[in-house]
Amino acid sequence: MIQVSGEFIAFFVVSCFVIGGAVFMIHLVRVVHMVLALAFSLLGIAGIYVLLNAEFLAVVQVLIYTGAVSILMLFGIMLTRHRDREEEGTRLWHSVISFVGVGALFGILIHTIYHTPFAGRTAEVEHYSTARLGETVFKKYVIPFEAVSVLLLVALVGAVILAGKERNT
Repeated sequence: MIQVSGEFIAFFVVSCFVIGGAVFMIHLVRVVHMVLALAFSLLGIAGIYVLLNAEFLAVVQVLIYTGAVSILMLFGIMLTRHRDREEEGTRLWHSVISFVGVGALFGILIHTIYHTPFAGRTAEVEHYSTARLGETVFKKYVIPFEAVSVLLLVALVGAVILAGKERNT
């Protein structure tokens, strides 16, 4: 039997946010609403990281995925011309087959999770810290880190130039 604790309830609520955001993203029609549902789901994943005592990963998740990727998608939507059309109608059999497929996948995943033996050991956390990660990135991998930052800057400038050319035409 599962013990109900505050951590279990928090995990259940956050996992419902993640799954709900993913389901809404799949079923929504408008692209802006899809991006908002994706951001909602990514925030829930950051909440799971907090529950796992990985605060650094939670902050990175919020900054990079929830913030940057969602904003990038919204700018991409705003800078491109698209026609927002509603689908004429969905076929009933398509929805039924999709529901059966998702249910089968859910059953397979639950069966696999419950029948997989997990080791009782935990990792040695003291060897993997945020300070050690920072030292490794800025001492051992400083050239690739700077190369990626220059690449991102060039991509940003290129996007601004392309957006300016599209407006002038």
